[in-house]
Amino acid sequence: MPAAPVCLQHHLHVKIGKLMKDEIIYGLNSVMEALRGKRRAFELFVAGSHDRRLEKLLDLAEEKRVPVRHRDKRDLARICGTDHHQGVALRIERFAYAQLADILERNTVRSNGLLLVLDGVQDPHNLGALIRSAACAGADGVIIPRDRAVGVTATVEKASAGAVETVAVAEVTNIAQTLDELKGAGFWIYGAAGESPDSIYDQKLTGAVALVIGSEGEGIRPLVKKKCDMLVSIPLQGGINSLNASVAGGIMLFEVVRQRIKNR
Repeated sequence: MPAAPVCLQHHLHVKIGKLMKDEIIYGLNSVMEALRGKRRAFELFVAGSHDRRLEKLLDLAEEKRVPVRHRDKRDLARICGTDHHQGVALRIERFAYAQLADILERNTVRSNGLLLVLDGVQDPHNLGALIRSAACAGADGVIIPRDRAVGVTATVEKASAGAVETVAVAEVTNIAQTLDELKGAGFWIYGAAGESPDSIYDQKLTGAVALVIGSEGEGIRPLVKKKCDMLVSIPLQGGINSLNASVAGGIMLFEVVRQRIKNR
């Protein structure tokens, strides 16, 4: 019996996904980190010629006993819903958010936890970049709201270069209430606000710190601002009066890293 056309196969994958709770992720880094992670992988789709990176990916798939399906680039674009797949896609168990309680429990034994709290980030590329920066900075977790913000999608996973597999991402109902919970756990809350006269570089960031970054257009919402212990800004020297949310988050995260390395 001939194989079903790939479009039909993808339709079947979508239907099966509702039962198996799977998803398609794509991009070399994202797929590599996913295969190294804890989620169950069902099948790897590959298009194009083999190079060293792809060979490593195929070796890992073989090690994990993940079936490999060869497709042409157009078929892979239909499976992924985008042309930006770098010739690989993975059908994998759906991303599972961490529990805030678990993140806080892990930090009870530390005095210098680091969390990134995002208040309404809408752009999946910004979210992916922020998660990647948090992972590179050694953050203990990223906290995002359940509503009126982007969640972890395939685009976010690709933009994070697989970092969603290495740092905990928690989804919460209410950011303001979550900040109260973080304060109770010993965190000092710093919110990014361009209008603040207090520079991030003048703060002591060596204890338990939670950094709050607002949405791309509006920044941190007023109620969330009130919950911050301090609002801080990044001194800007040129003619533009604001930074991209992911850039601002990266700068603040690595100021924390700089101070902690200096004070070792």
